[in-house]
Amino acid sequence: MKSINLLLVLFISCFSLSAQHRGNYNEITQDISRQNILSSGNAQIYNPTVQQQIHQTLHPSNVLTVDVKALQNASATTYTAIFNVSQMGSSAEMTSQLMTARIDSIKQRLNAIGISQKNMAIDVISFIPIYEVEVTKKLFSKTYTEVPKGFELQQNIHIQFTKTSQFEAILSACAQSEIYNLVKVDYYIDNIQEVYKNLQDELLKLIDEKKAYYKALGFDMTTYNVAIADDKYCYFPKDFYQSYQAYNSTSVEALDKNKGVTTVKKQTSYYYQPLTYENYDVVIHPSILEPVVQIGMNIKLVFTPKPKEAKVTPVVETKIDHKYYVISPNGTIDVKELNTKK
Repeated sequence: MKSINLLLVLFISCFSLSAQHRGNYNEITQDISRQNILSSGNAQIYNPTVQQQIHQTLHPSNVLTVDVKALQNASATTYTAIFNVSQMGSSAEMTSQLMTARIDSIKQRLNAIGISQKNMAIDVISFIPIYEVEVTKKLFSKTYTEVPKGFELQQNIHIQFTKTSQFEAILSACAQSEIYNLVKVDYYIDNIQEVYKNLQDELLKLIDEKKAYYKALGFDMTTYNVAIADDKYCYFPKDFYQSYQAYNSTSVEALDKNKGVTTVKKQTSYYYQPLTYENYDVVIHPSILEPVVQIGMNIKLVFTPKPKEAKVTPVVETKIDHKYYVISPNGTIDVKELNTKK
């Protein structure tokens, strides 16, 4: 009996341990938001729901289709982090001085971690006065007047770096200079044309293999007309971040003690969900550790049989020359050719 109980406990423990690897994501598959957080941009919104493929009935046809797709995961050559800085002051001069002090502080800290000033750029966003309403009381009325009380200066700091390991130090340096608003991080690739050329070469190899396959099945490709369509695209990490919220937040202990349950705001978490590979024939650098730029190319060829040439039957004209023979009474024969054309 003890052995049975021990096996049961081990089974339950193993199940719990294996299930733990699923993470919070699988616990909320019914409530997870399937909407891409970036609804506009250079990437099309896609449906990540994987539908189970059922056996499909094949319909033979004499039209041949070659549809090949390739994808390459490319690490960025450089990154640009953009931080927003807002500074207020009692006067325009004071505001500008305070902003300059903060910018100089971040420059010094970034220089200490190996990022020089040539890798930084300042983008002035706005410099506007701040107004307050001043109330003037009169005998029978009140007057409300807007008067300037200060100024607000906003700037964006563009910081360029080449390694993702530098980003943590950049965040720390900005936080020490009281700069917390990270706007976005842009990814750049210097050799994108080489990536497209590499994808094109891989697709051409696949097309040759498909043609050889059809030839082995008995199709003569020289007797087909071909139509083509191709496409290429480039997706950046910001286009594929999705969000979810924690599934459980209610305290069971509070229910046991008949106490009121106070609900808390669930934290929204984000995770990187890149393009999956099930629809691609070739994937270059499929294993990724960090967000990457995904570059793809598609080529579709449709081969249709050439129409058979109709055989032309030659027309044979028979020309008859009409000749008449005139025999005289004395027995002589005279040949006469009459004009029968009208």
